[in-house]
Amino acid sequence: MKKLLYSFLLLSSATLFAQKNTSTRFAVANDIVGTVDMFSNNLKGYVQSSRTFRSSAELPQNLKKFVNIADNGLVEYKLKSGLGTLDRLSLADLNTQYNLAKNTPVLIDGYEFANTDTLVYGDILRNVKVVDNNGSKTVSVSTQK
Repeated sequence: MKKLLYSFLLLSSATLFAQKNTSTRFAVANDIVGTVDMFSNNLKGYVQSSRTFRSSAELPQNLKKFVNIADNGLVEYKLKSGLGTLDRLSLADLNTQYNLAKNTPVLIDGYEFANTDTLVYGDILRNVKVVDNNGSKTVSVSTQK
């Protein structure tokens, strides 16, 4: 009975972890994915300007590839020049760090990123672990502390 209960708890926690976190507001700067919280809390000094899109229908052509993460809108930031670069890595590199195939989709706050060529800012990688997603292992990232 204990094994059954433990198995149920483990499965339900993995399922809950993989659900979309609807409070996450994604942001993009220089075609690199981050979050609005990241820019407004930690990187205010890097931001030159921002433009908010309230829905995926409003996205301009250059941001259409991010339509799957625009449920809560999307903010595009323009960064100041001359301040250096922010840490970033591709999702394929993240998969490699966790011994998964480079083309394995990655979950970020429950949103699936199938294109592992996508770059993300290192600041959003708060809690990273490998989870079982519909029978296959995948990297799951939580942007919350």
